[in-house]
Amino acid sequence: MLDEVEKDAAARMRKSVTAFSGDLARVRTGRPSPALIEHVKVPYHGSEVALNQLATIGVADARTLSVSPWEKSVIPAVEKAILGADLGFNPVTAGDVIRVPVPPLTEERRRDLIRIVRQEAETARVAIRNIRRDANHMLKELLKEKEITEDEDRRGASRIQTATDRFVGEIDGLLQKKEAELLDV
Repeated sequence: MLDEVEKDAAARMRKSVTAFSGDLARVRTGRPSPALIEHVKVPYHGSEVALNQLATIGVADARTLSVSPWEKSVIPAVEKAILGADLGFNPVTAGDVIRVPVPPLTEERRRDLIRIVRQEAETARVAIRNIRRDANHMLKELLKEKEITEDEDRRGASRIQTATDRFVGEIDGLLQKKEAELLDV
């Protein structure tokens, strides 16, 4: 019973770190990344579809993304969706490929992005602490129902705290790496 609570808490904490990592990939730095536009929704046959489900997105060079839609008929819709996503990109169609130049960031925008990234990191830390609280509550319930002993409760709480510290450390590491990437000119 104790192991199940710990494994569940660790799995949920891992998901929080993974979600935070995905959020960081969407934050624009000076370098182009397919993650910058893959979440853009494109109208396709009456529904909104993520761009990465309609096209291949790649990095053409140090300042350009390339989008190759699988159907020629969606090229205008993809171009319009990228423009409408308010990401500051101006796509250019060249035959079957849409080129998306990624302009360099200003110093002010870099500072804003760092502030946003720090807020995302704090949200992820709070999520992990909430998972710790839930796991500790489960341990207290098991103790109350006499399914575990007080020693097992303390040992379980200690292990959950260790996992919490480890995952919060991972978030802090990801945050530092992203801040350095944002400040790199």
